[in-house]
Amino acid sequence: METAEGAAGPGGPDGPGLRFGCASFNQDSTSLALGTKIGYKLFSLTMVEKLDCIHESVETPDVYIVERLFSSSLVVVVSIAMPQRMNIYHFKKGTEICNYSYPNNILSVKLNRQRLVVCLEESIYIHNIKDMKLLKTLLNTPSNPSGLCALSINHSHSYLAYPGSATIGEIIVYDANNLNTVTMIPAHDSPVAALTFNASATKLASASERGTVIRVFSVPEGLRLFEFRRGMKRYVSIRSLSFSPDSQFLCASSNTETVHIFKMEQLGHSGEEEHATWTAYMGKMFSAASSYLPAHVSGMMSQDRAFATVHLLLSDQRNVCTLAMIQKLPRLLVATANGQLFIYNVDPVDGGECMLAHKHRLFGSDDDQGEGIESEGSEVTGPAQACPSYAATAALPAAGPVTATLTGYSEDGGAKKGEVIPEHEFAAGPVCLDDENEFPPINWCRDGTGGGPGRRS
Repeated sequence: METAEGAAGPGGPDGPGLRFGCASFNQDSTSLALGTKIGYKLFSLTMVEKLDCIHESVETPDVYIVERLFSSSLVVVVSIAMPQRMNIYHFKKGTEICNYSYPNNILSVKLNRQRLVVCLEESIYIHNIKDMKLLKTLLNTPSNPSGLCALSINHSHSYLAYPGSATIGEIIVYDANNLNTVTMIPAHDSPVAALTFNASATKLASASERGTVIRVFSVPEGLRLFEFRRGMKRYVSIRSLSFSPDSQFLCASSNTETVHIFKMEQLGHSGEEEHATWTAYMGKMFSAASSYLPAHVSGMMSQDRAFATVHLLLSDQRNVCTLAMIQKLPRLLVATANGQLFIYNVDPVDGGECMLAHKHRLFGSDDDQGEGIESEGSEVTGPAQACPSYAATAALPAAGPVTATLTGYSEDGGAKKGEVIPEHEFAAGPVCLDDENEFPPINWCRDGTGGGPGRRS
């Protein structure tokens, strides 16, 4: 689940041409959520040529966080107007499930089928997503002004990664199921700028503020598996990292015009090396020599180059990228801050420069307000399909929303120290919110004590 902010956080100034507060792909990259100046939009990503807007809300202006739980109807929204409050909606019914308030501005929200994590600048709140019971509050975490964190989408291993230092690139891996720290990874010399888990929660990728090197570590061991060099000429800001569904590839976007795709492969373990290229041969020689050289020199030699690349039309724009299978073929998707979604074909065998398959405008003429985003290569460009109106997607409103305030909690946040979460609270399978018996079927506690579910609705 990747997210890009189009504004400088809550109350931050919009840059030139910024048309929305954030863009995020859901956990399996089957939909795109867009926070706008008037609300939010949800798009389906099942087709290359057709981009369906499955929901649009204009109830909450200036949305800077919007996250959807897989393909369910559960959506989390935070707006600049109330940056300390998280609203959780059932968008198909048009109802608010609950809202929670926190001591400071919410910087990011991550969720899987087991946990919901709220990240503030110096604290992290971990909720049980079934009833929103607050299981743990991590207080006095290192200053994290961007709200950087990653939550694995595999609910059997709800690993949470967040910076372990504000000055160097340490990463804390925390088990959000069992509520304990798993390991600390000394990943980089400078502070961490990007994090992501693969789908099975066995790998963690990271980049530092310098943006030149991307590293992949094993989870939970924290051993370095791969090291990729994005570039050597200049420092860049990594915007997003994302693994492919099969964990064979890793894409990285930045504030430059280039998106890199790296391949997870180890040389020297198959018969194919007999026919290796000159580059691979030199890589093997460098690897053999690395044991005789200083660590910083050998590290430079052992880094692999990008397997495939994409060159965007513009640089220095906020963006978010992901790798997904669409219509049975691997694709790279890049959503940019000027309101466009690029879909590229990826050659999983030969790599190289990816070909643009289609480019979508994420705003219709009403949203453009005369700004007029013109698209290069009109043969692969099209507007998103019209969104259903709020009235068309909303059912009759339910009872008033549930409100809880989390200020003043102890460090254990409602969970007794050392308590093991009961087995029956863990998700046994996919959470489905597509019918009248959808999860969650409860009213969450009004007093915020996390005392368990209330009456069933």
